[in-house]
Amino acid sequence: MIKSFEWKIAKKYIGYHNHFISLVSYLATLGIALGVMTLIIVMSVMNGYEVELIKKILGINGHISISSYEHKIGDYNKLIQKVKDIPGVTYAAPLVTGQALAESNGASTGVLVRGMDMDSLNKKPIMHHVFAGAQMTFEKNEILIGRSLAKNLNLNVGDKIRLMIPKLEATVLGVIPRLKTFYVAGVFDVGMYEYNASTVFIPLHTAQILFERGDFVSEVEVIINDPKKIDKIKMDILNTSQDQDLLLTDWGLANQSLIAALKVERTTMFFILVLIIMIAAFNIISGLTMLVKEKYKSIAILRAIGVSRASIIKIFILTGVFLGGLGTLGGVVLGSIFLMNINRIKQILESATGTTLFDPMIYFLTSLPSEPDVGEIISIVAVAVLLSFFATIYPAWKAANMLPAEALRYE
Repeated sequence: MIKSFEWKIAKKYIGYHNHFISLVSYLATLGIALGVMTLIIVMSVMNGYEVELIKKILGINGHISISSYEHKIGDYNKLIQKVKDIPGVTYAAPLVTGQALAESNGASTGVLVRGMDMDSLNKKPIMHHVFAGAQMTFEKNEILIGRSLAKNLNLNVGDKIRLMIPKLEATVLGVIPRLKTFYVAGVFDVGMYEYNASTVFIPLHTAQILFERGDFVSEVEVIINDPKKIDKIKMDILNTSQDQDLLLTDWGLANQSLIAALKVERTTMFFILVLIIMIAAFNIISGLTMLVKEKYKSIAILRAIGVSRASIIKIFILTGVFLGGLGTLGGVVLGSIFLMNINRIKQILESATGTTLFDPMIYFLTSLPSEPDVGEIISIVAVAVLLSFFATIYPAWKAANMLPAEALRYE
């Protein structure tokens, strides 16, 4: 229980007239505020980056990919019907994939071709991100491309683009690569540079002819309503398709290294940035230790008139925790304001420095995401306050063990 006089004395010490001691205390408070602010910003951005990256991945790819060891699936309509009958499956569609070289206006780049029928494509999240050519019919010579690819090849809706398949074809003129000319039917922007720059969609039947698949498909793409049940649904798919030699891959396995790297980075950054708060906490130790020396006689008088050691300890703990708590609160407020204006601040810094701070070619996403997590923020606040508390233990112990007789001997 904190007594009123203990709090009054602690408040006096916080605002003590010795400017040097006050400066050390204020710097400690500012250091904790900056540490907490930085930690909240970095963890929120990394959390947002992970959430957005997963969202973009699932916007193009399904939760589960069904393929075969021979890289082709026959009688896929029967398989799709079986998969759709499994509880929890919301979408299943045939897919033909392959690599190609896209060429137009004298420029070329490698792309991943995904052949799909229009009905299946309309059910995918990507169709919510088509900003040009939304009324396309997706006929045999039409192609849907990403925004970055359209920019790199200087393409607009209605323009021609050629796909060159790395398979040789014998003709009267000799052996030449397989070529196909398409018309740009639409342009999408999923907010992820990798997909915008290197993924194209063409009609399923056209893809089967282009990649010589016949009546086969490369894989069946599956979307489920609850990603947490992905293992159970994978087992259900295998159980309902025992007559086929199938290979199942989920989005987590396909992107395992990326997700693991993100988690390691988040954990590492958390511990590195906690060191900033620890450095600020050392300033609290310095400030309170100097305060103990400065208030040596005052503490002795308090002890002489009967104030207990426990009360002296409480006074200095209150002083340090108040400074730490004030810094923590300031850090939370500053961090929240920064996150609410993060992309505006990014634009200002880019304009001032003339550099790209968040290059989509490196970081995949086209905007800087942030996803504050209440649990993480509470953890950060708890760490900052605990470090402030531990920083008060040594000065408080030193003040409580002061001998009044020695301090007042020459008074």
